[in-house]
Amino acid sequence: MNAKSAISKEIFAPHDERMLGAVQVKRRTKKKIPFLATGGQGEYLTYICLSVICFSICSVTNKKPAQASITKVKQFEGSTSFVRRTQWMLEQLRQVNGIDPNRDSPEFDLLFENAFDQWVANTASEKCTFFQVLHHTCQRYLTDKKPEFINCQSKIMGGNSILHSAADSVTSAVQKASQALNERGERLGRAEEKTEELKNSAQQFAETAHKV
Repeated sequence: MNAKSAISKEIFAPHDERMLGAVQVKRRTKKKIPFLATGGQGEYLTYICLSVICFSICSVTNKKPAQASITKVKQFEGSTSFVRRTQWMLEQLRQVNGIDPNRDSPEFDLLFENAFDQWVANTASEKCTFFQVLHHTCQRYLTDKKPEFINCQSKIMGGNSILHSAADSVTSAVQKASQALNERGERLGRAEEKTEELKNSAQQFAETAHKV
């Protein structure tokens, strides 16, 4: 079982939450440690996770209201388990900064109501996948205050996403198939007309021959 599957099973599943996506990150800038702080838990891995929890069905709308959140999860050195740290409601997310819209970059920033973090993802593709899921989730679950996505590549916003490319391919295939059927229908129609003409001509020829 990989780390993300383990996080989903260990951190979110017990609370009836469904993890939608996760990205392994490191801080771009070192976090300031209070002067009096002593000791620590050693090295650790950090994951930014996006999850959603559905509540009971509303008797009025007959729908399950959902609540999405972003959670910081850590795995400390020497441990196989994961620890839930800071959590923000998706409504608290104010800005998502992709840093560079012209290239695949692993760097990004997340701005919340009461926090600001600068991250570097494990890979640029991992960041891109997480951003696509995050953008889709914001569009689906947030109605009023949606976060601002800046300095993001068009594929992250859905312009050239895999889903859109697949949809375009299917649409193109359907159009081509429809055109082929129409052309075939036209050819069949012309063939039927020609057959009918030949049939009439043959019938007229038979009648004339009979009279003779």
